[in-house]
Amino acid sequence: MASGTFLFFIIAVALIASSIKILQEYERGVVFRLGRALATPKGPGPVFLIPLVDRMVRVSTRTVTMDIEPQDVISRDNVSLKVNAVLYFRIVDPYKSIINIENYLYATIQLAQTHLRSILGQHTLDELLVEREKINDQLQKILDQNTDSWGIKVASVEVKHIDLPQEMQRAMAREAESERERRAKIIAAEGELQSAGKLRDAADLLSQNSISIQLRYLQTMADISSKQNSTIIFPIPMELLTPFISAKKS
Repeated sequence: MASGTFLFFIIAVALIASSIKILQEYERGVVFRLGRALATPKGPGPVFLIPLVDRMVRVSTRTVTMDIEPQDVISRDNVSLKVNAVLYFRIVDPYKSIINIENYLYATIQLAQTHLRSILGQHTLDELLVEREKINDQLQKILDQNTDSWGIKVASVEVKHIDLPQEMQRAMAREAESERERRAKIIAAEGELQSAGKLRDAADLLSQNSISIQLRYLQTMADISSKQNSTIIFPIPMELLTPFISAKKS
């Protein structure tokens, strides 16, 4: 009799221990009672389950970071690419994530791969390289709409890397080099234009006073003589001699 009571006590303690579950702050529990899910998820904290009647499925509400494997994409201008991305999402409705979808992780990644190929194929290569933030927002909105019925909130989608074919990389390198050369020529031409304008302004200013021209010639001669040249040929305009000729006549 005592052994039977002890055995009953052990079984009772085991059932009570198995019926108490502890959920962490980031966890929620969807409880099934005789096969029917309770509408309100449990947790966090201790949750009491009726032995042999209740079954609980744990769901994490933390943000999940999931890599999207490289996908073969053909852009709108017919360039073959390999693109990978990273997906950030979390469960906001544990009930829907368990009841409405069998495996929300697998379903979400498959949906992300499909829309990644679809959305990127609507853009040209230049748009994919330049407007990446806009494309990320577009992907996030579409995935969020499609996963809403699963109780999932897609926080963001980030395109990480666009792998270009070797011939396309070489073509883009040549294009970039040509663009740099074009900019260099434009900058040099603008510099010549500004220099010519300054010289014209200086000539106009000097032409207003003959003494200024004489002083400029004398300064130039002084600069040349300081370089220790053996022979100096320096043209002297008649305007430079005019003051002396006038003084001699007077």
